[in-house]
Amino acid sequence: MKWFGALLLISVTTWMGMEWSQQLNKRPKHIRHMKSALQILESEMLYSQLTIQDAFLLIAKQVPEPTKLLFDMVARELDTREADFVTIWESCVKKYAHHASLGKNELEILNQFGKTLGQHDLRQQQKFIRLTVTHLDRELEDAIDDVNRYGKMAKTLGLLSGLFIALLLL
Repeated sequence: MKWFGALLLISVTTWMGMEWSQQLNKRPKHIRHMKSALQILESEMLYSQLTIQDAFLLIAKQVPEPTKLLFDMVARELDTREADFVTIWESCVKKYAHHASLGKNELEILNQFGKTLGQHDLRQQQKFIRLTVTHLDRELEDAIDDVNRYGKMAKTLGLLSGLFIALLLL
């Protein structure tokens, strides 16, 4: 029975290490998706001159999950709620945070972006979108560094911590 418990413990800690590594690997991908969505938003605002709601619906059709979720959520909330855009954006980013593997910095960048969206003319708006993409580029580099630095370590640490605890308990 002790061996079964030890194997179960090792399996659980290894799984936790794999999960941590997977979260690290998802973060750069989710940042790239968000950058793509913002670039689509920029082109739709400048060339198609769509409303924010229509642009968000179009973006939701073009980007993969979980980024699709954010833009779809905001578009639906704009249609149903009578709140200002900043409030809707921040509440949707907060909900989106549970589905995406983004860090606090990326979420803060998104919240800051939401405060500027729709507040200025098209040229200024384009500058804010590019500034946001630049900030996300910096976070993307950090996320890639984290994957390279901690990805393999997380897997190994999960397995080794399980073995260590199992040996202590046996």
